[in-house]
Amino acid sequence: MNMLTLDKIYQAAFTLKGVARRTDLLHAVNLPGEAEIYLKSENLQVTGSFKLRGAYNKISSLTEEQKAAGIIACSAGNHAQGVALAATRMGIRSVVCMPDGAPISKVEATKRLGAEVVLVKGGYDDAHAYAIELQKKTGATFIHPFNDELVIAGQGTIGLEILDQLPDVDAVIVPVGGGGLISGVACAVKNLNPNVKVYGVQAAGAPSMANSQRDGRIVTLDSAATFADGIAVKTPGDLTFAMTRAYVDDIVTVSEDETAAAILALIEQQKLIAEGAGAVSVAAAIFNKLPLAGKKTVCIVSGGNIDVNILSRVITRGLVMGGRNSVLQIALEDKPGQLLGVSEIISRCGGNVVSVHHERSDANMAISSCFLKIGMETRDFAQIQTIKDELTRAGFHIVTDRIQEN
Repeated sequence: MNMLTLDKIYQAAFTLKGVARRTDLLHAVNLPGEAEIYLKSENLQVTGSFKLRGAYNKISSLTEEQKAAGIIACSAGNHAQGVALAATRMGIRSVVCMPDGAPISKVEATKRLGAEVVLVKGGYDDAHAYAIELQKKTGATFIHPFNDELVIAGQGTIGLEILDQLPDVDAVIVPVGGGGLISGVACAVKNLNPNVKVYGVQAAGAPSMANSQRDGRIVTLDSAATFADGIAVKTPGDLTFAMTRAYVDDIVTVSEDETAAAILALIEQQKLIAEGAGAVSVAAAIFNKLPLAGKKTVCIVSGGNIDVNILSRVITRGLVMGGRNSVLQIALEDKPGQLLGVSEIISRCGGNVVSVHHERSDANMAISSCFLKIGMETRDFAQIQTIKDELTRAGFHIVTDRIQEN
């Protein structure tokens, strides 16, 4: 298989002038972890993600006959917006097939940008299959979200920008779904500076490329279970598989909780909104999934198009991961003053009580007893442990401790 050349990435950079933003590279001094972290803010791209680069580069290459026939695409949301914007700017009719569970914000944004949206029952792969059927019926041109040389070349322009913005970069961490972004970035980076490490990150519930690289063949997952919908891909492309195998140093996975914690850290420490797919690179860095101690590391924050309803739940999970929310269940004698004693200890230790619930109906407790479930806001896990130790020393019996459910 012929590999993408560096020349085509430079050609894509020329095509994208005045279309895609040259996004800022932000030094993230407040994020935890062992690396010196820089953020490539593709979440601030024109459509809220990097996908505009590849989509525009591909669509701009179409012949007049192809443009007249229209284009079809499939997407979980970000490629959809890139295709819609590019097609509308060039006066081309576009139809985008999206999973019926795609975030409403991404669906509506795609419509606003001028595309006709077809919702398909199931996930990304179901939308892809339907889009292929539709393409065969209509004769329109299919714009693949990742397994296309010109799409990959467009994404590779990010690699050119990173090397220009931080010439002494040691490592680049890239979110991976189907592999288009990492293929382009790795091609650019490795051809210009082979000493720079390029790492990929996938959601633990959708490790299609990681499993494929491990097994040395393309692997199709039975399911892709992650709230990071932008990288929930069951099968990587043959082109992206080959390029990743040639250029990428390693691919790791992060959990849903680690991704949520990264989103929260970006909000609090950097004032940036990232979607799940965009935050996995940061999760890998702050949870030390890779050998990056002291190295100048660029995390590509690939997108920021997160549904606000999901965001509220993600923030809660992030708070839990950081030891900021918790619930203690304490067995008490049902008599006056018990709640006051518990509250005073929590207050003295610097915690904040946010919810209180008495349970008297449990058949397993003594008639004169009750369970107190108390929700707290805390600084970290060390403070939670201090509170638990102080309560135990005061004679209170902690039955369970668990996350705060909001």
